[in-house]
Amino acid sequence: MSLACGRRLRTRMAGAFLFLPLLARLRLDQLVELAGYPGSAMIPAASALLSLLALKLLNKERRSHVNDWNFDEALGLFAGLNVLPKKSFLTAFSYRGTRAQQRALLAGWVGRLSGLLFEPDQSFSLDFHPIPYRGEAAGLDRHYIPLAGKASPSVLSFFALEHDSRVLCYANADLARADGPGEPLRFLDFWHGVTGRDPQWLYFDSKLVPYAELARLHQRGLWFVTIRRRGAALLRRLHRRPAGDWQRAVIDVPKRRHRHIRYVEERVRLRGYPGEIRQVAVAGLGRDEPTLFLCNNTAVSARDIVLRYTGRNGIEDSLGISVNFFHLDCLASEVRLNVDLDVALTVAAHGCYRWLASRLRGFDRAKPKELYRRFVETAGVIEVQDERVVVAFDKRSHNPVLRQAALDHACPPIPWLGNRPVTFVYP
Repeated sequence: MSLACGRRLRTRMAGAFLFLPLLARLRLDQLVELAGYPGSAMIPAASALLSLLALKLLNKERRSHVNDWNFDEALGLFAGLNVLPKKSFLTAFSYRGTRAQQRALLAGWVGRLSGLLFEPDQSFSLDFHPIPYRGEAAGLDRHYIPLAGKASPSVLSFFALEHDSRVLCYANADLARADGPGEPLRFLDFWHGVTGRDPQWLYFDSKLVPYAELARLHQRGLWFVTIRRRGAALLRRLHRRPAGDWQRAVIDVPKRRHRHIRYVEERVRLRGYPGEIRQVAVAGLGRDEPTLFLCNNTAVSARDIVLRYTGRNGIEDSLGISVNFFHLDCLASEVRLNVDLDVALTVAAHGCYRWLASRLRGFDRAKPKELYRRFVETAGVIEVQDERVVVAFDKRSHNPVLRQAALDHACPPIPWLGNRPVTFVYP
């Protein structure tokens, strides 16, 4: 592309350049090269991936919507190009990716992001998400779609979310139904390869891991909390327990509706799980029947088990964000590998917004849609200078928050911008 000094580019999305200091610090271009994505002399692999990532960051549903930005030279500059590629190129590029490349990209991305947003040996929430296929009949497995209330052809995807920072750290959409039970262990192998150690805790629902897989997690030395399905015989046995067996605790979480709980602990046996496991039946959580928690850690209190598992709501919230803002469900492909690249980009885009939120005072819990509306969707002028790229934002009420954050402080040279750093200017 042409990076002639003195170029001034007017854009309605100057806020997209707020993510460049992070992408340069993580050396996204290097990660793409190490992952082995294909490229060409005209459009390098890093620029192709940045073009797809830009659509995620700018709240675009499909690759065909890149046409809205084809004449915005500033967004082309964001990806290291004159203009963003057309839909046909982005579609062809997405079909050339492999699971090994997506896995390598995620490993490099999460490995470098971990030092910025979370510690490498923390806790994770795990969940499956079926991405519905809305085309003609395809050779896809049928999975239950909660919003539709029925099973439909869909691509099964798996996500892992770091518990404290609420950062998505892993995704896999190249899954058949038979692959589902073993995916948590594949995530652990991935994480161990990235950090050299396993996480401390895992949280997941009753349908994610069969009891035999729970045994493998226990043998690996991980603590976990999950939910047991409430069978009629189990409930009858609990209802026959004397009132004196039930202990009381208070879940003093601010704004929590159900704070006073009753619980009873016991050791139970599960089919496929060797030995006994701790079960905590908890009443008072807003359900008609007690919730049955299974945990292989005997040292933590019952109250702590409840608190730990309630944090798992974070992955459901993040998956909801991925559907509503990053448009995770808007693909119409029956090719799992094509969807796999999209979910990997969703992980990267989610990490970008979590990094931005962590740097903006007062917005550390803000969701991507709010950050996009207040900060990213900001017009401005991009000027290419000899030693840097200057982004001059138009006047907006939240510019003082950006100025205080100083996102461009010590911004490293950006290889796809001719090794120029980016500088932000506010009116």
